[in-house]
Amino acid sequence: MSNGGWDIAPPLILVLGVSSSGKTTIGALIADELEVPFVDADSLHPAANLIKMAAGRPLDDEDRWPWLARVGKELARADRSKTGLVMACSALKRSYRDAIRATAPTLLFVHLSGDREVLAQRAKSRSGHFMPTALLDSQLATLEELQPDEQGFVVDIAHPVAEVVADAVARVRMSS
Repeated sequence: MSNGGWDIAPPLILVLGVSSSGKTTIGALIADELEVPFVDADSLHPAANLIKMAAGRPLDDEDRWPWLARVGKELARADRSKTGLVMACSALKRSYRDAIRATAPTLLFVHLSGDREVLAQRAKSRSGHFMPTALLDSQLATLEELQPDEQGFVVDIAHPVAEVVADAVARVRMSS
């Protein structure tokens, strides 16, 4: 994959949000538009975390820290290799984002945000995903909005996917 015509190093982007916000779909489309690789952080979870979530039990911080370390290492590897990377990852708490940024300080956050009804409807329409709809309220309660000192922006997922992607890509290019 090329570097997307970037004059500087391609960006490191973390697409964040609660389950069913479209992190994987939109993140992959952003990566395609920017011509950089895409990774879904769910693929970096230890098996025990997947089993716990599939059973309807939310992860606790003890479950998350090793996973977040793997997420940060993957982003740092892409930064060192100058390939750029778009990663889909819930990263709901500021402390989680800070832990990831500790190893990938140039990271740009794209927060996919939507109201509970939109998210619940999307969750119900998914099949074969390990995150049950019942955990949506837990994730919404955990979510901490991006703060002014966190490099990134919020995108409303109420719009069609193509519009969400176009908005995010334009804002990424303005940020780079």
